Amino acid sequence: MSKNYWLVKSEPDVFSIDDLNKSPKQTTYWDGVRNYQARNTLRDEIKKGDLVLFYHSNADPLAIVGVCEVVKEGYPDFTAFDPDNNHYDPKSKADSPTWFMVDLKYQSKFKKPVTLEAIKQNPKLKNMKLIQRGNRLSVMSVSKDEFDEIINLSK
Repeated sequence: MSKNYWLVKSEPDVFSIDDLNKSPKQTTYWDGVRNYQARNTLRDEIKKGDLVLFYHSNADPLAIVGVCEVVKEGYPDFTAFDPDNNHYDPKSKADSPTWFMVDLKYQSKFKKPVTLEAIKQNPKLKNMKLIQRGNRLSVMSVSKDEFDEIINLSK
């Protein structure tokens, strides 16, 4: 089975790499994705054992700050069923869920975050989805070469 690579975005004041590290068993569910394309990725493509780059968005600096691993494949996002949750979606039902999530486990925090600026300036990363015009997805695929280059830049 081949491993795939992904990038997830989170605002550090909402949920950071440090929050993931402090989570019970260093694991959490990745909830609240409310974009159909990202939902399809979570539901259909991301698999247990895949590696994920953790990106801090709406931060200074914008940067990839660490790595986590998928430990549970896509399942219904239960926050969509809870009227008291800010991710509530009254159209999503337990018997026909609209939204999905995966579980992620902390692996490492980079000693040196890989900034968006550094990514844009690196010719090996010129095709990375993160820097493609108009791409605002919170979950996206990353090639093995891009993943490896990010790891190299973090050292």
